[in-house]
Amino acid sequence: MTDVHTHSTRPAFQPIIWGLLVGAVQAASPVAFRWLEPATLHALYIAFIAAVYIGFAVADGRTRIIAVETTIAAAFLVLAAVGVTGSAWLLIAGYAAHGVKDLWQHRTKFVAGTRWWPPFCATVDFLVAAILALEVAYGMSFH
Repeated sequence: MTDVHTHSTRPAFQPIIWGLLVGAVQAASPVAFRWLEPATLHALYIAFIAAVYIGFAVADGRTRIIAVETTIAAAFLVLAAVGVTGSAWLLIAGYAAHGVKDLWQHRTKFVAGTRWWPPFCATVDFLVAAILALEVAYGMSFH
């Protein structure tokens, strides 16, 4: 059995459960932030989750890692910003792409010391992407 404090390539069960909980709350959060368009709120989330890896990269301390993670976070920021006024599918793509990035991070351990974060964050990302895709498919507007 994998413990959340090991560096196994298999995701631990506990971060995934927390990811499902946080992802469900995140997907439903536009109800609580009625003064913001859902597209704006989800763009903020995408920018935030991408920026977390900058913090991990700084903690890692390697210049190349900081540069790469900052560049990746900037790309997610641009995608999120375009998604504010563009198609909601851009936001869905942002979440899904970040989930793939999390899985890659978990497998390669590109940034040292992330332990449980990649399986947690990938779970959040993929769950929110799936929920938003269903909402768009059923005609929900994000603007």
